[in-house]
Amino acid sequence: MSPTTAHPPELQVSEWLNTPEPLSLAALRGQVVVVHAFQMLCPGCVAHGLPQTKRLTQVFAGRDMTVIGLHTVFEHHAVMTPAALRVFLHEYRIGFPVGIDMAGDPGPMPRTMQAYRMGGTPTLLVFDRQGKLQLNQLGQIDDLALGALLGELLASAPG
Repeated sequence: MSPTTAHPPELQVSEWLNTPEPLSLAALRGQVVVVHAFQMLCPGCVAHGLPQTKRLTQVFAGRDMTVIGLHTVFEHHAVMTPAALRVFLHEYRIGFPVGIDMAGDPGPMPRTMQAYRMGGTPTLLVFDRQGKLQLNQLGQIDDLALGALLGELLASAPG
């Protein structure tokens, strides 16, 4: 899925953690939305992606931005269960909302991961205030580059 696609697909989540209500991209229009797709057994996610995502929630607190984690399991399904994820989120003090990507049908690739043609984890999706996908980045993204993009999107007038 390339950036600036109008009306990107909705997140396909089987369960939400750290939020009392399910989240949807449609309901979040008017805000900048950052989705960090991760796996708890992914070294790049644990070393870089999740710490960066936690920093985003602190640096941009009080701004028109929502940060969401998406646990998208495409390998090691037997050990990366919702119960294990709850423990992981507690141990790593991850307080932002996290959705569990729905299992793939057919095959091992989860549905949101398929819909956005993610090549693996960590992947960062960034949506502008109009709900258009502006970034679909596999792997590590520099803090300054991400901050510059988010600052630009936050400075734009709500649609």
